[in-house]
Amino acid sequence: MPLKPGQWSFTRWTTVGQLEALEVHHPLFEARLFIQGAHLTEFTPRHQSNWLWLSDKAIFKPGHAIRGGVPICWPWFGVPDRNPPEVRRRILTGASHGFARTALWKLEDVRETAREVEVSLSLLANQDFADAWTGSALCLLTFSFSAAGFRIALTTTNLATQPLAMTQALHTYLPTADIIGTRIEGLDGCEYTDAVENWSDFTQRGPVDFPGETDRIYLSGQPLEIITPGHTSTVDAVGSDSTVVWNPGPEKAARLSDFPDSAWQHMLCVETANALSDYRVLNEGQSHTIGVMIGRR
Repeated sequence: MPLKPGQWSFTRWTTVGQLEALEVHHPLFEARLFIQGAHLTEFTPRHQSNWLWLSDKAIFKPGHAIRGGVPICWPWFGVPDRNPPEVRRRILTGASHGFARTALWKLEDVRETAREVEVSLSLLANQDFADAWTGSALCLLTFSFSAAGFRIALTTTNLATQPLAMTQALHTYLPTADIIGTRIEGLDGCEYTDAVENWSDFTQRGPVDFPGETDRIYLSGQPLEIITPGHTSTVDAVGSDSTVVWNPGPEKAARLSDFPDSAWQHMLCVETANALSDYRVLNEGQSHTIGVMIGRR
């Protein structure tokens, strides 16, 4: 059934820079979701500020990934060379984080109630992406917004006859008033790979804090609390046994594109992932869903 925007009560089309987006203006919350990358950049409950961090230097133009919000890293995460061989042999480019975050997704549905808005988008990864990747898959991405928080669910279905190996991440950027006063609870005792320390393996002891550049992949999909000077966020994942924690620190921040030099002090990434040994393999017709729910208390 064709979508009829005139029937939407809270959702409308808008243009930001050169990109199309959907804006949700619900009595209980607001949200902004870009069609390129199926990229959520805002979720703001009534009388609150944006629960997501978005760079002041973010660029909104075709083919350019937006810095901040929740980029969709798919069908591989990170640099190709750090992916498992089964994933790496499908990648035909040196680009990081796959192609989904700059692809144009298709709007499938908008459902609205007095308490919730749900938006679904799809991406058919077929021959249009043959220069970047060998595979055939369908992605369905659903965002659910309510006063209590938001949920994201990404379902991948393998459309090819050969098994599909993939890594992925919901690359969530979160704000903080002060990164030095921020910590993550829920990873104590977990093993992690530290990209800053030459990809060596360690065991987390106590909460995760941020004394400098941080780039770690934890072998855990357990519920987390992100405690900042102003609020506590909760992160509950499904379909994930790995979590990425990232902050560029001052030196790397100065080298990043679309990123103010001092912004590292006011953000962190806590990413629901299937990365490193947590990669997933789908047989013909098989599906896998990775998801996250973000709340506050």
